[in-house]
Amino acid sequence: MNKYEAVLIFKADMADSDRIALLDRFKEIIGQNGEVTSVDDWGRRKLAYEINDLKEGYYYIVDFNSNPDHIREFERRLRLSDFIIRYMVIRKED
Repeated sequence: MNKYEAVLIFKADMADSDRIALLDRFKEIIGQNGEVTSVDDWGRRKLAYEINDLKEGYYYIVDFNSNPDHIREFERRLRLSDFIIRYMVIRKED
């Protein structure tokens, strides 16, 4: 298993309960073939540039361990979500 870090930017106008439920769903997807080691809630922040007329987003940093072939499926599900503005998944060095 490799170590990964994902930056997830949710739409800022989402209700807290909806955002947390969606984050939990993504953590379950990771948990199918790995484990979440930490979740860092950065809160609502101004975006560096507008994305689809949105000026703010809600940031989470998720550290996790997973198999490399499972990352593609995780990114596919992130891409399909209408509530994720941007995401980035990177492999961390050991």
